[in-house]
Amino acid sequence: MSAGLIGCMTTPAQGAVIPPAAEYACDNGKFGQGWPGHDAWYAWLERTVERYGPDRCLWAVAPDVPFDAAGTLAESRPWLSGIRALGIPAAFAAQDGCDLLGLPWDDFDVLFLAGSTEWKTGPVAERLAREAKARGKGVHMGRVNSLRRMSIAEWFGCDSADGTYLAFGPDKNLPRLLRWVDKLDRHPSLSGAMHTEAHAPEHTVTETNAKGHMNTDIRRVFSTPSRRETPAPPPRPSARQR
Repeated sequence: MSAGLIGCMTTPAQGAVIPPAAEYACDNGKFGQGWPGHDAWYAWLERTVERYGPDRCLWAVAPDVPFDAAGTLAESRPWLSGIRALGIPAAFAAQDGCDLLGLPWDDFDVLFLAGSTEWKTGPVAERLAREAKARGKGVHMGRVNSLRRMSIAEWFGCDSADGTYLAFGPDKNLPRLLRWVDKLDRHPSLSGAMHTEAHAPEHTVTETNAKGHMNTDIRRVFSTPSRRETPAPPPRPSARQR
């Protein structure tokens, strides 16, 4: 992380110590059992930004309601300005169906592709990601734990992605993850090929590439606790976490 290749995702319940010089992002803990309540969450966010600095924080995601677009819109909007007031970019968690309600584009800086796996890797999420980039916003995709998913995220134009891949066997999986990033750096056309193979006819790859729509590389991959899936039972806290 200190080398700048991998960022750190932190949550209110995680208690992670961010390595020196590492960039970080702040999840809200809404999914699972890590949500401490609005006041405690914002106090934690203030302490985190004060401790590690706003310059190293890529974004903080506003409180949301997982898998509920209308609930997320109502929950997030009051907090987006408060996140910006800390001097850091505010992220909005896009859920299935959010496009039908409209997104508060002027109120956030980063589009967080949350929601179900099918939605976040599908055509609506891709369209929203491209619109976000056209508006000068950052784009992040959650739960990216494979080369194929990382390729989709890059094809969408995502600046960053997170997953739990490093939480399981980090000594084995870190070299593999770095190989994925290197593979996408060296063969960016793989992004479109792997995505459109599942979502569109083969000729779409050639047409899209010919139009110059290939996206820039993912800037950061975050190691993070599980998000947007059914949570596993919480682990027994270590001495450091008590």
